Amino acid sequence: MKLNGSQIIMEILHEHGVDTIFGYPGGTALNVYDSIYDYQDKIHHVLTAHEQGASHAADGYARATGKTGVVFATSGPGATNLVTGIATAFLDSVPMVAITCNVNDEAIGRDAFQEVSITGVTLPITKHNFFVNKIENLADSLRNAFRIANEGRKGPVLVDITKDVTAPNNLYEYTPQPPLPKKPHPALDEKKLDEIAEAIALSKRPVVYFGGG
Repeated sequence: MKLNGSQIIMEILHEHGVDTIFGYPGGTALNVYDSIYDYQDKIHHVLTAHEQGASHAADGYARATGKTGVVFATSGPGATNLVTGIATAFLDSVPMVAITCNVNDEAIGRDAFQEVSITGVTLPITKHNFFVNKIENLADSLRNAFRIANEGRKGPVLVDITKDVTAPNNLYEYTPQPPLPKKPHPALDEKKLDEIAEAIALSKRPVVYFGGG
């Protein structure tokens, strides 16, 4: 079936069992928020007073539920306001998908109103970033974002989408599919485990520190 970019975003979230998202609307994100309204019977949107609060809420939601936290923001300062929450999730290995909307593709790189390269800003504090300026790349980018956020050491992934991709008249074929498989965890080396156990047994005052976040 053919859907516009905003509808594809919501369908991908539904594919991945997302029931709650956090965010704050803005100019370039209005198409997406129209779809959020249409999907309100499937996915609950929590409107915060500020994008930073939305990113912290998504982080806390992921910690409390074990699910992937999802946060939405508009371009420019809306997107940059997510940075502290994204950094927190990155340092504490919390799975999060941040979806930001940017200016139209034709305005990228031209210092358009509220244009910020949020993929560049967040590069050091995400596991991976996607910049989507073609609707045919949207579904795969979002599916891979969820896979990467939850694979290996968990963490945040950002998907930045130009406004023309989410336009109501920009349609593309959407086919539902299950979440992408994650790489299996590496097998434990029994010999190394025995060596660790022996080292702990022989120690006088052992301290064991482990975990993520």
